[in-house]
Amino acid sequence: MSDSPKPQLPPSPPGDHCLVPRPELEAVTEKWFEIMVRVQPHHTDYGGVVWHGTYLTWLETARVECLRSIGVDFADLVKLGCDLPVVNLALRYHRAIRLGQTAVIKVQMQEIQKVRLEWQNQIVCLETGELCVTGKITLVAIDPAKGKIMRRLPPVVQENLLKLRQ
Repeated sequence: MSDSPKPQLPPSPPGDHCLVPRPELEAVTEKWFEIMVRVQPHHTDYGGVVWHGTYLTWLETARVECLRSIGVDFADLVKLGCDLPVVNLALRYHRAIRLGQTAVIKVQMQEIQKVRLEWQNQIVCLETGELCVTGKITLVAIDPAKGKIMRRLPPVVQENLLKLRQ
């Protein structure tokens, strides 16, 4: 992305993410990672409004890119025997985004509790500045070969996730 200023929403009210960091790999972050997407015809329904499932794809892309930006490549993570499936998803749709507009997808690793990663999400229309989608998505690390929840993340992943606290 360029060095131009990124669009920002007003700060959240006090208490929204005032969770206390815990030792080990339990942490709270306040940094947002952002990507921008121009709405294309394949993102929309017949009325030119972004289809609700498209937002999920954008949020996953932003999460994967956020992890990549701190040194956690998803393909490498899977090769290490660790996958991060979604186990909980809650989205609220506030306003529609339309064909030709630009969506700013914002993700934030809100809380890390051992192998449970909670992400806050916001999607904003760049042209109007309106908040269009908010939500929370929870991922849990599993060993895909065993189909079981892992006891801990691979050490390299733990180290890189701590970068989100800085």
